[in-house]
Amino acid sequence: MATKIRLARGGSKKRPYYRIVIADIRSPRDGRFIEKVGSYDPMQPKDSEERVKLDVERIQYWLGNGAQPTDRVMRFLDAAGLLKRAPRNNPKKAEPGAKAKERLEAKRLAEEEAAAAAAAPAEEASEEAAAE
Repeated sequence: MATKIRLARGGSKKRPYYRIVIADIRSPRDGRFIEKVGSYDPMQPKDSEERVKLDVERIQYWLGNGAQPTDRVMRFLDAAGLLKRAPRNNPKKAEPGAKAKERLEAKRLAEEEAAAAAAAPAEEASEEAAAE
């Protein structure tokens, strides 16, 4: 059976609370799980000990049995020193999309045309002044 170490959401509306659980990959996010191995309370301050609680022994057991942690849980395990999470790199993240690029190009062309139109009467005026 393929298992995941993942977050199951609890808590009320706008007050999230997550259990870190071992679950079959086919079961729903907040549905049936095999074992609860920790909790995560995002409402706590970042430096609080109560923010993330892990049952290290059980997590190591499940990792040994082939359970795959999700990315968020992998971050918690990396902070606890259980696993090493490789940093991700997405160089195209800050690059604008195709439509935004088209809009920028159209705006640049319009500015160039406006600058050229403004420069043309100024050139004519300077030529007339030089001719006199």
